[in-house]
Amino acid sequence: MTKDRPARPPLYGAKLWRQVQHLLLNLPVGIAGFVFSVVVLSVGLSLAVTVVGLPLLALGLTGCRALGRLARQRARIAVDSELGEPLPLVPDRPGPAGWVLANLTDGLGWRSALYCVVLMPWGLVSFAVTLIMLIIGWPVLPWVAGFLATADRLLVDTLLAPNALSERVRELEDDRGAVVDTAAADLRRIERDLHDGAQARLVALSMDLGLAKEKLAESQTPESVESAARMVGAAHGEVKLALQELRDLARGIHPAVLTDRGLDAALSAVAARCTVPGGVKVNVDLAGPDGTAQRPDSAVEGIAYFTVSELLTNVSKHAGARTATVDVWRAADRLMLLVQDDGRGGAAAYPGSGLAGLAERVSAVDGVFVVESPAGGPTGVTVELPWRTRSARR
Repeated sequence: MTKDRPARPPLYGAKLWRQVQHLLLNLPVGIAGFVFSVVVLSVGLSLAVTVVGLPLLALGLTGCRALGRLARQRARIAVDSELGEPLPLVPDRPGPAGWVLANLTDGLGWRSALYCVVLMPWGLVSFAVTLIMLIIGWPVLPWVAGFLATADRLLVDTLLAPNALSERVRELEDDRGAVVDTAAADLRRIERDLHDGAQARLVALSMDLGLAKEKLAESQTPESVESAARMVGAAHGEVKLALQELRDLARGIHPAVLTDRGLDAALSAVAARCTVPGGVKVNVDLAGPDGTAQRPDSAVEGIAYFTVSELLTNVSKHAGARTATVDVWRAADRLMLLVQDDGRGGAAAYPGSGLAGLAERVSAVDGVFVVESPAGGPTGVTVELPWRTRSARR
């Protein structure tokens, strides 16, 4: 009995005809782009010494950049290009002069102009070969069209790829926004905990002590002394509760055990507080190349600690798990975390969820956050962090 094999996509399916249409349209699109870029840029360069030359040249580069955007959209639809869109061009200086300077120094604009020039001869070749294959080369049309589509994609990916530095700036801006949001949320949580917890208890403590003082000042009868003693006893209990809440709050900001003894002891303490029935097993191996235990950057330690802590909190509250494990190890210059449980599964980092917040915190230091949680379980969350942050490496 043979196993069923997945059906192969048809050679003459929709993908082929998208490629054929794309290759045939390369010629008219290439002619239009060639005429525009050559005419506008040549006129702009020839008049560069005049007042209108540089603005005209900048306008031509803006048009070429727009044609490059169209080319990326066509390539994504027809030839499976995965290029994203670049950041908008933002002048460093205000006013028309800043706009002209920004366009004249735009590398993507010049590469888009080069693409417009190259596309015409390439469009002529791709149009002619595709048309011939449509007329007399049906048996080999899918392979020829596939080859031409691959060459077309390489041309687009080479000349029209967004600048790597700009993309890095985009990532850093997104990460900065995530870090700011996380920090603001942490500050609101600390403020709320102080206001609703320790502060309220300390206010009640102050009132109780004031009443006890009044009782003692009124008279020294056994009844008043006993009443004051009860008030002092209640105030003492409030002090202990307030101290415990302050310790818990301080642990939530940055636990002393993490600073003093590292991830192994800190995560073991977190695991001991976890309410999973079968307990949490923690394995930490941070040995370096020489076999001695080492510690990552303190910022990375903090992110690792809070990530594991929140994941175990989720396991306790939502997973319905009996057991969980935490594995932490070093792989070259990366810190690896794996938190697993045997619960019901179905966890996902959808926008606004706790897991999405963790993923943003991890990505802020160039980390990776992966959730594998099929319905019915088990759930595994893998986290990859740099051993040293960029600021620590500098």
